[in-house]
Amino acid sequence: MGRAFELSAVDKLKQTTFLNEKDGLLAFIQRRVSSLEEAEDILQDVFYQFVSGFETIESLDKITSWLYRVARNKIIDRYRYNAIRPKRFNPAKSGDDEPLMLEDILPDLDNTPESAFLKEAIWDEIMGALDELPGEQREIFIQHELEEKSFREIAEESGVSINTLLSRKRYAVIAMRHRLQVFYNEVFNSKNI
Repeated sequence: MGRAFELSAVDKLKQTTFLNEKDGLLAFIQRRVSSLEEAEDILQDVFYQFVSGFETIESLDKITSWLYRVARNKIIDRYRYNAIRPKRFNPAKSGDDEPLMLEDILPDLDNTPESAFLKEAIWDEIMGALDELPGEQREIFIQHELEEKSFREIAEESGVSINTLLSRKRYAVIAMRHRLQVFYNEVFNSKNI
């Protein structure tokens, strides 16, 4: 007796894509979030969107790039969800030794389409700046700024001294502030926001 259920060609393609791409996507996501559990949640969301929105993919040869774009957007959405909304915009408010808070990076914008585009560009810049940081600096910045963990909590979890964590955070802040200041100078000087 034969199989009662045969996979269609589309279902086979979805299954093959999942098997081929899941490990690479998980690694991509995990480098940008704080825990494996969070990375797995995002990966699940990406593949749910892949299965439910398969017909919207323009070309089969662009599936991989589509998956990574969705993953990147899901990561950005997660950061947005967890981030504190700023009250003012002043990226150069403090010196290099003082903590850089998200409220100092993100301007308080209205809900116009132009502002939505600008917010997206700012988050893209933040993600790019995070990607450029060495792993230890990126990790401490994410844990302290985005997850709002104290240095004491991070030290207890990681076994790394608070002074070392402070130093890593300082270098991360300097690098992020420099990159974001260049971006803000280009955008806000031309936009006059």
